[in-house]
Amino acid sequence: MRIGIGLPNQVRDLTSSIIPRWAARAEEAGFSTLATTGRFAYPGVSDTVALAAAAGATTTIDLLSAVLLAPTWPSALLAKEIASIDGISGGRLTLGIGVGSREDEFTAPGHGLHGRGARLAADLATYRDVWGGKPVGGGPNPAVPAGTRQVPMLFGGYSTATLNRMARWGEGYIGGSLPTAMTAPSFEAARRAWREAGRRGAPKLVVLTYFALGDTETGRTNIRDFYRLAPKAIADNAVLRTTPKTIKQTVADYTDLGVDEIIFVPATDDLDDIARLADVVS
Repeated sequence: MRIGIGLPNQVRDLTSSIIPRWAARAEEAGFSTLATTGRFAYPGVSDTVALAAAAGATTTIDLLSAVLLAPTWPSALLAKEIASIDGISGGRLTLGIGVGSREDEFTAPGHGLHGRGARLAADLATYRDVWGGKPVGGGPNPAVPAGTRQVPMLFGGYSTATLNRMARWGEGYIGGSLPTAMTAPSFEAARRAWREAGRRGAPKLVVLTYFALGDTETGRTNIRDFYRLAPKAIADNAVLRTTPKTIKQTVADYTDLGVDEIIFVPATDDLDDIARLADVVS
C-alpha cells in the first residue's frame, strides 16, 4: 500500500506561498505522491499551477491531479500544460481526470457543462496527439518538445461512461472521499470494466480521503464549505479522518480491498499536519 498526501491547493483562502514548502516537506517525509484537488470557482490555487510549483520544489515524489476537471479546458491547451509539468518534473506526473458536475466550474467559452462527456471523448484523442508530437493549430509545429511521453491517466467518477473511458484510455481509477462501504463497489466496477475491455492485468486503484490532525474543527469547517454546493450524496458523505486510530483503520480497510494507494487530502494548510500524518502511517 502506497501512502500519498494531497497539496492544500483548494483549502479555502490558503496562504498560496505554502504550496512549494508543503511539497518539499511531503517529499522529505517519504510520501509516495503529491496530489491536487481540481476546482475553478473556489478561492484556491489552480491545480496545474500547484503541480508546477510542486514539480519545481521536489525531485522524486510522484505528482497527481486528483481530479482535474478536463472538459473545462480547451483540449490542446491542457495537453500542453500537462506535458510541460510532466517534463519539468522529469516524468513524475499522472493526469487524474474528472468531468465535473457544477456549472460554475465551466467558464471557458465553448466549454460549458452541457455536452462535457461527449467533448471529453474527443479531448482524450487530442491529448494523445499533442503528446505524440502531432502539429497543432494548422501549422507545421508540434506543441511539445521532442521526447515528450504519453502522460499516464487515471479517471475519477461514478458513471458507466467514466469507467468505460478509464478502461479504454487510462491506467486506473480514483475513488472519492466517501466512506469505505460506498467506495468499494466503485473499485469492483472499475475492475469489471477493465476485464470487459480486454485489458491485461488490473487497473491501478487510488482512493482519496480527507484528514486533519491539528486544528480539526477548522478542517471540518473547510470540508463543509468546500462541499456546500456539491450534490447531496457527496456533500453528506465526505469523510474527514481526525485521529491516528481512524487513519490507521482507513489504511487497513483499503488494504483489504486491494487498493494500491491512498491519498490523504489535507483539510487545512497547517504544515505541521505533514509530520503528524507521517508519524501515524510510517
